[in-house]
Amino acid sequence: MALTRLQKILADRGVASRRKAEELIQNGHVRVNGHPAKLGDKADDRRDTITVRGKRIQAPPELVYLMLHKPRGYITTLNDENGRKCVAELVKDVGVRVYPVGRLDKDSEGLLFFTNDGAFSNAMMHPTAHVAKRYRVTIRAEVGDEQLACFEQGILIDGKKTLPAEATVVSFEKQTADSPARTVLEVVLYEGRNRQIRKMCEALGLPIVRLKRIAVGTVKLGMLPPGKWRHLEPREVRDLLMAAQIDEKIAAKYIKSGKGSVKYGRSASRR
Repeated sequence: MALTRLQKILADRGVASRRKAEELIQNGHVRVNGHPAKLGDKADDRRDTITVRGKRIQAPPELVYLMLHKPRGYITTLNDENGRKCVAELVKDVGVRVYPVGRLDKDSEGLLFFTNDGAFSNAMMHPTAHVAKRYRVTIRAEVGDEQLACFEQGILIDGKKTLPAEATVVSFEKQTADSPARTVLEVVLYEGRNRQIRKMCEALGLPIVRLKRIAVGTVKLGMLPPGKWRHLEPREVRDLLMAAQIDEKIAAKYIKSGKGSVKYGRSASRR
């Protein structure tokens, strides 16, 4: 049973701010299963009956976990005051409000998770959760062995050395009279610093042409078309939590919860 402090439940359900919710509890306006609540009490908002001034609070929304194939040109935010294209446009048909887990910059593409489960998002984003993130990186140059070794040794960016990463050459095209050399790398990161691969390559003098996230943990982008989304399988959610080193008993519950459909979602029309 997942127990949460009452004031947080009330705030999450839009009843009141957390501070106002505490006042409602202290003034005796909140009941759990018919019993007056006290400040500090916890409840399971999916099983317990919680009322405020005799009115039952709104039921929590269904937990949703999905993956989007983010195209280039979209920023990872829900709205933008400058009118730029946002990833929220591509998941507006999900049926519930979901939020991106982490980010990909405007010029990057690939796998991006969305959810309305704060606990899942926090688990994936926590600094100690070193879930492997795999990228396909196209470089307009030849990449030498010494540069590849730097990824594994760590590279100093923003005054801090990166964790060891994996970098292997997928393909290489030699320079010709008509075009420069071209190398495709597969890079695996175990941390999620802002624009990390771009900054690492910049430090090594490697100009990036294309950057695409192709997998997180055991979840692969696969053949999901750009701009489309699908629900994560319950087992995929469980495996991601296990990769983030979340307690096995907590992760196991996701086998029996969530949506199992892999039907492609409709994306917003391109502008």
